[in-house]
Amino acid sequence: MVSIQVEEKSEAVTSAVLDGLREHIEKTVGGLENQPLSITLRDGEKLLGGVIGATYFGWLFIQYFWIDERYRGKGFGKQLLDAAENEARRRGAGNVFLDTLSFQAPGFYKKYGYREYGRLEGFPVGHHRSWMTKAL
Repeated sequence: MVSIQVEEKSEAVTSAVLDGLREHIEKTVGGLENQPLSITLRDGEKLLGGVIGATYFGWLFIQYFWIDERYRGKGFGKQLLDAAENEARRRGAGNVFLDTLSFQAPGFYKKYGYREYGRLEGFPVGHHRSWMTKAL
């Protein structure tokens, strides 16, 4: 009998859902070609910041971008962003997209050519979430 169940997150369920999604995508557009991306800022072994994302469908998706507070405002953010965009170009991506919260870095991204294409007000309360894009 078919049923709907609320379950704890498990690797097996996540893997099965992702496998089904990938199969659907491959049938529809011929493959995801998802390539993970990690660009880091380090002082020796110490991680000071980084960009985590992936390239797929000819796009770079920036999922996470963080820099230790002591290293902000010193040009490292632009260097990390440039490195991610350059690697995306090398992989054949022509565009980039990301999301950010109003108390994070929308001004930073706008300064480097990103434009907002969507906004969710009140996420979280008193702030907003922005989706941004840029042609490479």
